[in-house]
Amino acid sequence: MPTRRDTHRTYDDTPRTDEAFVRLAALPEGAARTALREELVRAWLPLSERLAGRYRDRGETADDLRQTAAVGLLKAVDGFDPSHGTAFIAYAVPTITGEIKRHFRDHMWTVHVPRRVQELRNRVREARHELQDAGGGEPGVREIAGYTGLSEADVRAGMEALQSFRALSLDAEQSGSESPCTLADAMGADDPALDTLIDRESAKPGLHALPARERRILYLRYFQGMTQKNIGRELGISQMHVCRLLRQCCESLRDEAMCAAPGEAA
Repeated sequence: MPTRRDTHRTYDDTPRTDEAFVRLAALPEGAARTALREELVRAWLPLSERLAGRYRDRGETADDLRQTAAVGLLKAVDGFDPSHGTAFIAYAVPTITGEIKRHFRDHMWTVHVPRRVQELRNRVREARHELQDAGGGEPGVREIAGYTGLSEADVRAGMEALQSFRALSLDAEQSGSESPCTLADAMGADDPALDTLIDRESAKPGLHALPARERRILYLRYFQGMTQKNIGRELGISQMHVCRLLRQCCESLRDEAMCAAPGEAA
């Protein structure tokens, strides 16, 4: 398909395809329509690749960007209606860029980032490229802030958001360590002993308030592991009495701990 440049055009990727789209709209489904559709897609593919290039260095590979832009181009070719009187490029550009932005929204941001921070990220990224292109090397926070008019805090937020497209895998090996370890190895975990510690501290006042015999019974039963029968023999009381005292002590300690909790919280 011939490609002619208009004197007012900047790019060489806007072919003259008005007549082809009119013919495409009139053709029924079949081999002829499929062939013309593929021809139109090939003719406009340079445009989709150029639009994909605008989103480089944003955490996605160039191949994936081009493929996503090509999907947007296919949607544009299939959805364009020449009878509306608009040029195809006016319909194709927002369709392709919309597909690319949807790709970033649905597949890249694994960590939710507020829209304001995303905008800061874009401004910081563009400023970095412009300052680097000017030959200044890698710009710092203060230099980017002066160039963009942003505060240094906003620049730092934007720079952090540059790394927020993808979450690190827990199985990813950490650099800088003497021995191989993953991120999961460096993460803490809940200590089940903390619940036991809280329970013990809650029970302390009630334990101190118990008579000496009851405290000894609890000690022998729960710390020495003695049976109720053996505790009864050692203290000279019946097993039934030991059972009753244990039940009373446990109920008393539980009630005191439950009543003390609201008072301590206040």
